[in-house]
Amino acid sequence: MAPPRPQLVEGAEGTEGRWPDDEAIEGDAAEFKPLTPEEARLWRQRHPALSVWRVVAWQAALALLVSAVTAIGVFVAGDGRWFLVASVAYGALCAVLPSAVMAWGMTSSALARWLSAAFPGVARASLAGWLWWEGVKVLLVLAMLASAPRWIPDLSWLGLVVGLVVVLKSYWLAWIVRPAARDRSVCSRTGMG
Repeated sequence: MAPPRPQLVEGAEGTEGRWPDDEAIEGDAAEFKPLTPEEARLWRQRHPALSVWRVVAWQAALALLVSAVTAIGVFVAGDGRWFLVASVAYGALCAVLPSAVMAWGMTSSALARWLSAAFPGVARASLAGWLWWEGVKVLLVLAMLASAPRWIPDLSWLGLVVGLVVVLKSYWLAWIVRPAARDRSVCSRTGMG
């Protein structure tokens, strides 16, 4: 059974119908005012875009960190389970390498250059390129995970998953530790802050 539809409320003149929540929306919303080119430039300056290469760099840094922490733990324990270090490092590589391939494909590949030249400013072309490289990334991750037992003797799946998950969390870290705006004083003087 379909949910009941709200009833139209009679307008001020008695001929125009309005939904009951229209007045709340109209009263709360300020009138839309498009930005001027200068205001848009200042807004972009205040809110710099996050580079995909910055995310890949954070992923590589976390891959090194989690591998080093695992190696120190194995060394301190003295039990010689170095396969854990290899498993964690390979799991981290399963996140870093496909992300680097996708970043290259989205920014530097011949396909990316062709799409931006053939369809400048067309969102569908950007989406098609993103979907293509995301598919390549997923297939590469699956291939790397499937071949893990062949490359790492005595593979620890738990170690592999730990390395993979820690590196995947770098997306949040790269977003939180974004580059600061270049000139906040200009933005605050113009009221764009």
